[in-house]
Amino acid sequence: MTPIEAAILGLVEGLTEYLPVSSTGHLILTSALLGMDKTEESKLAVDTFDIVIQGGAILAVLGLYWPRVMQMLRGLLGRDPAGLRLLINLVIAFIPAATMGFLLHKKIEEKLFHPIPVLVALAAGGVIMIFIARWQRKTFRESSDPALPGTGARPGAHDHQYLTIEQLNWKQALIIGCIQCFALWPGTSRSMVTIVGGMLLGLRPKQAAEFSFLLALPTLSAACAYSAYKDHNGPQVLKTVGAVPNLIGFGIAAISAALAVKFLVGFLNKHGLALFGWYRLALCALMTLLVWKGIVEFS
Repeated sequence: MTPIEAAILGLVEGLTEYLPVSSTGHLILTSALLGMDKTEESKLAVDTFDIVIQGGAILAVLGLYWPRVMQMLRGLLGRDPAGLRLLINLVIAFIPAATMGFLLHKKIEEKLFHPIPVLVALAAGGVIMIFIARWQRKTFRESSDPALPGTGARPGAHDHQYLTIEQLNWKQALIIGCIQCFALWPGTSRSMVTIVGGMLLGLRPKQAAEFSFLLALPTLSAACAYSAYKDHNGPQVLKTVGAVPNLIGFGIAAISAALAVKFLVGFLNKHGLALFGWYRLALCALMTLLVWKGIVEFS
């Protein structure tokens, strides 16, 4: 793998890991356009390299949300009840996908890592994001909103209040964790399903994204560790890819992931997820065309 290829893959991973657009779909497309899916050797290089660049993405969130991490550590020491509650919620939310991923990893690769399942996941996620914000606005209200009688609102509208991360209980965290299991389907996007899961429970998009980022810390760390252990390729990453490309990819993934997270939080403050939904539909259409033409292959 050349330094330029490493830089490109690191950039793509960093930009797409936390945006709700499917990093899997983008890495498949990028690898194909770089001609890195043509031989077993190049495919192995990409697979092992993914472990490194995901580590960069993890480091980005760890740095950006260090105050939250310290809050959870204080909670673990009995000094911050809210931090302890957040830590417990993250552990609970982590368990379902970790369990299913461990038990079904091989089946998922065999049955779902093919063009049609990935393209279906891209399209379905896009449609969901286009409509989720509209549904949430009709369902939830601010805690200070006046009572509905006399307002002319339809019966059942705004029956529930918006939540904050601090108000999530363990049952709601478990629901988000169960929803995260859908991200095991390639092309779905872990970020997308966890943000949507949080919004379904009443978290505003920005706070749903923050919970998603924090949940990524144990989820991506476990996925990287398991991939390295399962394939016995952890120690082979330097040998297969090379030290310089690894350092370049790791660094660029960390920087671009941090920028992507900052962008998403700022974007969600003013806009919803619909734009990302339309983008996913466009990406699905592009990948469908490239698969049909034989330019993109799934491995």
